[in-house]
Amino acid sequence: MSNYLLAIDQGTTSSRAIVFSPEGLPLARAQQEFRQFFPQDGWVEHDGEEIWSSTLQVCRRALEESGLGAEQIAAIGITNQRETTLVWDAVSGAPIHPAIVWQDRRTADYCATLKAAGHEAMVSAKTGLLIDPYFSGTKLRWILDQVPGARERAERGELRFGTVDSFLLWRLTGGKAHRTDATNASRTLLFNIHTQQWDPELLALLEIPVSLLPEVLDCAADFGTCEAELLGAPIPVLGMAGDQQAALIGQACFQPGMVKSTYGTGCFMIQNTGSTPVTSKNRLLTTVGYRLNGEVTYAVEGSIFVAGAAVQWLRDGIKLISHASDSEALAEQTGDACGVYLVPAFTGLGAPYWDPKARGAIFGLTRDTGIKEIVTAGLQSVCYQTRDLLEAMRQDGAAAPSALRVDGGMVVNNWLMQFLADILGVPVERPEVTETTALGVAYLAGLQAGIYRDLAQIGGHWQRQQRFEPRMPDEQRAKLYLGWLNAVQRVRSEG
Repeated sequence: MSNYLLAIDQGTTSSRAIVFSPEGLPLARAQQEFRQFFPQDGWVEHDGEEIWSSTLQVCRRALEESGLGAEQIAAIGITNQRETTLVWDAVSGAPIHPAIVWQDRRTADYCATLKAAGHEAMVSAKTGLLIDPYFSGTKLRWILDQVPGARERAERGELRFGTVDSFLLWRLTGGKAHRTDATNASRTLLFNIHTQQWDPELLALLEIPVSLLPEVLDCAADFGTCEAELLGAPIPVLGMAGDQQAALIGQACFQPGMVKSTYGTGCFMIQNTGSTPVTSKNRLLTTVGYRLNGEVTYAVEGSIFVAGAAVQWLRDGIKLISHASDSEALAEQTGDACGVYLVPAFTGLGAPYWDPKARGAIFGLTRDTGIKEIVTAGLQSVCYQTRDLLEAMRQDGAAAPSALRVDGGMVVNNWLMQFLADILGVPVERPEVTETTALGVAYLAGLQAGIYRDLAQIGGHWQRQQRFEPRMPDEQRAKLYLGWLNAVQRVRSEG
C-alpha cells in the first residue's frame, strides 16, 4: 500500500495542492491564484467555478510534479478558507450566486439588528461565536433572500449549502457526498459546539432550512471518494478541517495551552484548551479545535482579517512594492521605530474589537515619510494585531505561552518574525515545514488511512527550523504598542 498523501489547501487568494511523504515532508506542490471581486464597499466575492477549476488544476500539477500516479496516493485531505459561503444546485452542482467570502461585511446591519434584539447571548452560548458578518449563517440567509426563487428552492430541497470544503467534496465525488467536518461546521453560527449538532433554534433564528446542510463528521473520517476521471484513479477523501484548525494539527499543538499563529491573508491565533470549552471575556471565539473518534478538543481563537492582505494591498493596491518579498529589505533599512502606524481595517476590525464599520488609515506621516516607512508599518501592523490577541488571551487567564509556533506565507520574512518576538516579548518558533495548514489535513487523512497510529506519532514529526528570541527593551516595546492602540482607537467606528 502506498503511503503518500495529497493535501488540498483552498485559500482566500489561491488554491494549492501538496503531495506529502508519510514523514510529513512536501514532495511536490502547485499553486494558482484566482480573482477577487469587490462589488461594493466591504463586499468580497469569489467565483465558485474558478475555485473548483483552480483546485482541480493544482491537484493534477502536483501529482505530475511528484512523479506519482493517483493510484499511489493513499488519501486526500481538504483544508479550506473557512466561513466562505456557497449555495449550489443539488443536481448540477452549479453555484446560484458568487461565493461570499469570510471577509465580506454585507450583513453588518442585519447582525446589528440581531444583537439589538438580544440574541447574541444565546448564539454565543451555543456556538462559541459572536454575531458578526464574518460567519457563514448570515451570508447564507442573505443569498436565500436576495437570489430570486432561492428560498423557495431551498424549501423544496433543490439547493445545497456548504463552506468551500463541502463544495469541493461535492465536486470531487460527483455529487455523491454532501459532508463537512466539525471544525468547519463550528464556524457557521448554525452548529451547537456542545451537542455537536445543527441547532434547531439557530436555524429558526436565521431562517435556514435544514435540507441545505451537510452531514457533519469527525476531522478524520470517510468523507467520500474522488472520482477516477478527475485525477486518474479513485482516491478516498479521509481528512477535513478548516484552515486554522488544520494548522493547529500541523503545528502539533496537541497539549492544552499550546498556541499557534498563522499568517496568510488574515492572521489567526489558536490556543488548545483541551476537552473543555473556555468562554472568553474578551471577545475571542470558542471553537472546535478538532474532533477525532467522536471526542472534541476545543480551542480559543483570535481572528485578524488583514495580515498578508496588507502586503498584497501595498503591492497591488498602491503599488509601493513589486513583490511581497521586497518588504523585508525595506523594513531592514527602516528599523523598528519608523513612527508610522498603518491600521489595515479594510474590511473592519476582527478580534478583539469586532468593529465591522472601522476602516483603514495611516498615521504619523511627515514630510520625510517614504515608501519604506509605509511598507514597514504594514508589516508591523500584523505584529501589533497579534499582540492584541495575546493580550486578550492573557486577560482571559491564559498563561503566557513558552513560545508561539508560527506558519503561513509571511513567516519566511526574518525581519517580521524578529519584530513579532520583540513586540510580544515571547519567543517565536518557525517549523521546518511552514505549509502547516496543508500538512495538518494530510496528517488527518493519514490518521484515517492507518498511516499514523495516533497524535503522539504525528507530533514526533514536528521540527523547529528557527527560534527568534525577543531582544527589544521593555520600555520601547511598551511605547510602540501604545502608539498602535492609539491609532486603532482613531479608526474605530465608535472611537
